[in-house]
Amino acid sequence: MSYTSDFEQAVLHGEYLVIATPTDYDESTDYFNTSSIEDVIEKAIQIKADAKFIIKSTIPIGYVATLKKQFPSVQTIIFCPEFLREGTALYDNLYPSRIIIGDTTDAAKEIGALFLRNVWDKEVPVLYTGETEAEAIKLFANTYLALRVAYFNELDTFAQINGLESRQIIEGLGLDERIGSHYNNPSFGYGGYCLPKDTKQLKQNYRQVPERLISAIVASNDVRKDFVADKIMEKNPKTVGIYRLTMKHGSDNFRYSAIQDVMTRLKSKGVEIVIYEPTLSVPNFKGIQLVHSLEDFKKAAEIIVANRWDESLRDVAHKLHTHDVFVRD
Repeated sequence: MSYTSDFEQAVLHGEYLVIATPTDYDESTDYFNTSSIEDVIEKAIQIKADAKFIIKSTIPIGYVATLKKQFPSVQTIIFCPEFLREGTALYDNLYPSRIIIGDTTDAAKEIGALFLRNVWDKEVPVLYTGETEAEAIKLFANTYLALRVAYFNELDTFAQINGLESRQIIEGLGLDERIGSHYNNPSFGYGGYCLPKDTKQLKQNYRQVPERLISAIVASNDVRKDFVADKIMEKNPKTVGIYRLTMKHGSDNFRYSAIQDVMTRLKSKGVEIVIYEPTLSVPNFKGIQLVHSLEDFKKAAEIIVANRWDESLRDVAHKLHTHDVFVRD
């Protein structure tokens, strides 16, 4: 394996070009911004006309078909979605749950064999599908995960309003093997880079399709954040501390984390906010003060808001506001 920052050399010496550029959701168009993918293909075919492309970026349903019309001279454009979790990307690459190849040609079989040679779990299922079906698998998979988060969050909301123990209810549900005891820990809402944008994109793909559930998932996530902020405000705090901006344990990524939306709601209600985020060395984040000493942070905050429990907060547990009932993601 070798590395280069020289785009031309990568194109010339690579048999396949894997595109894994970000595709942010553009609220103004209600569509993924796929321009980075098109830019890579445009530049690459100017260097090597017969370049072959494997797309890993998350894309809208129907995008590869559109891309092939846009670049009719390109013979190989295959979508192979990735299913990586925050904090375990390397493990998920070596031990994937499945390998999806959005093509059924001989070229696709070659790519499938290539991926299989480079994973450590040789028993992983490899599924060859149509290109549009592969696109749908990715978006429906992430939207189901968002649905599961929203479901257990609404369960927790119901339990809190009615004075019930969320943990007992969730454990009882989990004993049904059809439901299981995974991905069921209440939180402030789903967030991170993938789930918010992927659910919105799938919702837009449903514009001409009768539905209620997909739209409800997106709405439920916003309602949950409202509920969390309102519960905190019931305590009439003057100063609220935000413990970590990250989405989950083991990750340093806090793009679109749910706790930021809760923080924004609290700030709009006039509450003074301080943040503890050790990965940032700047004095403030989005105009809010960062406190770099954990001990100073604990003293400054009247209430400490944490999406997930952390052992370092045990001594201030009486200040803690969290919906984490299993002490895990």
